Amino acid sequence: MWKFSRSKISGSSILTAILSLLTIGAALSIGVAKAADDVTEDQILQALAPAKKPLTRGLSMGPQTQTDPAAVAAEGRFVQTLRNRPTRSLSLSEREEIATIVKDKPKIDLEINFDYNSADISAKSLPSVQALGRALSNSDLKGSTFVVAGHTDAAGGEAYNQDLSERRADSIKRYLVDKFGIAGTDLVTVGYGKTKLKDPANPLADVNRRVQVVNMENKATASK
Repeated sequence: MWKFSRSKISGSSILTAILSLLTIGAALSIGVAKAADDVTEDQILQALAPAKKPLTRGLSMGPQTQTDPAAVAAEGRFVQTLRNRPTRSLSLSEREEIATIVKDKPKIDLEINFDYNSADISAKSLPSVQALGRALSNSDLKGSTFVVAGHTDAAGGEAYNQDLSERRADSIKRYLVDKFGIAGTDLVTVGYGKTKLKDPANPLADVNRRVQVVNMENKATASK
């Protein structure tokens, strides 16, 4: 009888210990997964690093980049007109021109959460925004002009989402300027509302609620 009770107690204790270990393991796994969601400074640096231009051999000159100088100059002039512009001042045609230009530029999508119906950055997204600030302060990127584009999912009306995306882009810019001393003229903010979903097949998906940062690759004209 004594042996049976002892065995029963021992088995119960072992089961409790196993369940405890499983619970702890699950908690640790969740913690690791959550930490993995935070983008790092290195990841941002790699994503925004200027791409190497393909070279072609000229007949009388050395290696040349396959880029139309006139197009590059026109693009640079356009970008200059955007610096110091309030987000809300951008016209639809200007927003679309920005969207066309950034297609071939180094970029990264950051899943930055904001408080509900607000442009306030949520506490859990601060590590990603801080990593962005450190990356843009890095000597490899510092001085370039960057587009900070706000996007929403498809919930709600167009006017509401357009306003919200603009306010959220402004919020990121303000944080980078205030906390990292990044020149406001080097940050062009634009809002697209729900017009450019990252996952159109799932219009309410989390990935659509994002901030895209694009390196316009024009260090020569930045900070002037």
